[in-house]
Amino acid sequence: MKRFPGVVASDGVNLGVRQGEIHCLLGENGAGKTTLMRILYGFYQPDSGEILLSGKPVKISSPSVALAHRIGMIHQHFRLASTLSVEENVILGVDEGMGPFLRLGKTRKRIAAITEEYGLSVDPKAKVWQLSVGQQQRVEIIKALYREADILIMDEPTSVLTPQEVDQLFTTLRILVDDGLTIIFITHKLDEVMQVSDRVTVLRQGKLVATLPTSQTDKPSLARLMVGREVVFRLEKNPPQQGEKLLEVDRLHTLSDRGLPALRDVSFEVYGGEILSVAGVSGNGQTELAEVLTGLRKATSGRILLGGKDITNRSAREITDDGVAHVPAERIKMGTVSNMSVRENLILKDYRHPPFCRGIFLNYKKAEANAQRAMAEYQIAAPSDSSAAKLLSGGNIQRMVLARELSGKPRLIVAVHPTYGLDVGATEQVRQVLLRQRERGAAILLISEDLEEVMELSDRILVMFSGRVMGILDAEEAETGEIGLMMAGGRREGVRR
Repeated sequence: MKRFPGVVASDGVNLGVRQGEIHCLLGENGAGKTTLMRILYGFYQPDSGEILLSGKPVKISSPSVALAHRIGMIHQHFRLASTLSVEENVILGVDEGMGPFLRLGKTRKRIAAITEEYGLSVDPKAKVWQLSVGQQQRVEIIKALYREADILIMDEPTSVLTPQEVDQLFTTLRILVDDGLTIIFITHKLDEVMQVSDRVTVLRQGKLVATLPTSQTDKPSLARLMVGREVVFRLEKNPPQQGEKLLEVDRLHTLSDRGLPALRDVSFEVYGGEILSVAGVSGNGQTELAEVLTGLRKATSGRILLGGKDITNRSAREITDDGVAHVPAERIKMGTVSNMSVRENLILKDYRHPPFCRGIFLNYKKAEANAQRAMAEYQIAAPSDSSAAKLLSGGNIQRMVLARELSGKPRLIVAVHPTYGLDVGATEQVRQVLLRQRERGAAILLISEDLEEVMELSDRILVMFSGRVMGILDAEEAETGEIGLMMAGGRREGVRR
């Protein structure tokens, strides 16, 4: 049992994990998955209940105590020092010294033995910043194995990997469990559950719903257990009705926050009534592209045309007023003002315009009516429209952002990771919203690292690597293997518009 103010995050959950299995943990946002694992890893202390290891009760008061009990955790956002080498990261916090000196020879031999045994190829002398995301994840696994972990908790481990890297990870996990390790695997991707797990536990609203062998279930059944209703997996998508050219990007360049090239000669077009998806591993220019298009970052050269009008380096307010909606990746930091109410967040774009203002004063009755309509239409679950946005779950915050950004029927929608971190039910609703906007005739630029989502929603797919366009493919003809190679920079296709 674990309580936080106003909520029971873990309500009498019984979880049994067997040695030598991959055990998946599923549940909606707020179901208690993270809380349960943070208790197991020593971040939180339970209010009641106990943890048994090999049948014996243990008290895990901190992550260091968890490591002493041979429990390791690989976080969704890696805990690596980018300026240090692989071997330095592996021994960070481990007593490997002899007085003031490190015994790196011994360290390198152990790392070499681990990498050879489990197929975790990585240069121990390389700096972490020089490694791909997949290689950095291998370093995290090596760190846990170096500390002789018997139980390995993995939080959304595939969210930043290419399809080829996912396959390689799953091969490694199978080698690990065959060697007797136990893996607890948190994911929201049901395909991965069916592919890699031996058993699966489903949580809902802090309570245990079911634990069952993966071989005795399927995706629809798991989704029903997670959200308590039927979930549509294959969305109905009508053939695209391509309208006028609404967005044209011509030879666009921009710099990253570190002053390095982030976009290099990027050119593409988006038409009304279509979804053009941008696929790529995180950190290859997608964030900078969205920011340049929405006025949050300056282009160093090139042009952006919206309906034939040059909007290059215009302010975010001007671009918004020209009919561009922005669904940001950071829905909490960038998409909302957390201390403001739902009602106030819903008019952040239009509070300066009628009917929400009367001169210099806000029209609160109109704002309240707008909030009630939006909450009903987008199924935003909140105690009331006067509730603070920070009290909402991730899925409801995203619905609120969509309701605000899509009001006024924008011509262009720039949606960045719109379903990231959402459970299967919320994901289904967000995707249906985007398809309805496509049917309305809006041009949609969807930036996503979820290749399944890209394949399902797109009419065309633009692949980026190292700030460049590697190719633009028709979604009906695209293959995940080809896209994965392009995402990894394996080859450069001729750009097809």
